[in-house]
Parts: sequence; C-alpha cells; structure tokens
Amino acid sequence: MTSRATLFSMTSTSFAAALGAAVFLAPGAALAENNGFSSGKGTFGFSFFRAAAPKGKITAKIDISDQRMNVYVNGRRYHSFKVSTARRGYVTPTGSWRPTRLHEMWHSRKYNMSPMPHSVFFKGGYAIHGTNHINRLGRPASHGCIRLHPNDARTFYNMVKANGRKNTTVKIVH
Repeated sequence: MTSRATLFSMTSTSFAAALGAAVFLAPGAALAENNGFSSGKGTFGFSFFRAAAPKGKITAKIDISDQRMNVYVNGRRYHSFKVSTARRGYVTPTGSWRPTRLHEMWHSRKYNMSPMPHSVFFKGGYAIHGTNHINRLGRPASHGCIRLHPNDARTFYNMVKANGRKNTTVKIVH
C-alpha cells in the first residue's frame, strides 16, 4: 500500500514538472506531507520560488517599428517582450531616459482611472506598464505608454526594483 506522503510526493513532483523550468521546488519540499497545518510552505506542502533578478546595468530598448522591448543586463539580452506603443493620433516619445518612479499599481487620472500595474515611469506621465488588453500586444494601441503583458510588466518592474532606477535606462527608437 502506498502512503499519503509518497502519493503526494509523486503528485507534487509531476505538478512541478508540468509547470516547466521557470518554477523550482525547494530541496526536499516534494516529500512534505500536506496535513493541513502550516509549515512555512505553500498550500500543498511545498514552496515555489523565483530565480533572482540578474544584477547589473539594465537597458530596456523599445523598438516602435517592431513593437518589441528587449531587456539587456550588462549588455546581454535577458528578455524580449511584445509591446503596444502609441496608436494613430498619439505619440510614444523617442529618446533615452532613466526611470523616475515605480508603482506596483497606478491608475491613470488622465484616462478614466485605467489600471497600470507594475508601472515604471520614465518621462512625465509616460510609463512601461502591464495591460489587460493583451490581444493588442504586438501592434500600436496605447495613448503613448509602453504596454506589456502583465507577467512581463511584473518581470521588468522587479528587475528595475532590484537593480535600482539609477542602473536602468529606457531607450525608445523607431
């Protein structure tokens, strides 16, 4: 007969494998038995953690013509995200800036309190932020900001937060 701990170990390991390489199980955590008590681990008796953000100088290069943002750390590309920049009638500024402020959640006062999760502001009211209009990513759709998938916005926000605004450059080109 198979014990509950063994069954759970097999189930949690399979579950973690199905999630892919982006998620890691803490060593020995898959052997934990879910007995309903908190052990400092997640609900199912094991804990997930993210890999630490790479340290160094961050450059976010947004190419308006490609509708992509490539994120470099110390000159090495770490991420390439689809974005939406300004649609017809609006402008996404070109140039180079350092972020001026970060907000885990911001609401646009100018555009009906629209949510702007994981905002990295770089020039006045212009920001790189998450959007719930993910079907529009890859083509112009914004009022001028750089829109990202919410997961990508969180990734970039955490990189900037970990490395600091002074170590981050936002470059926008055509």
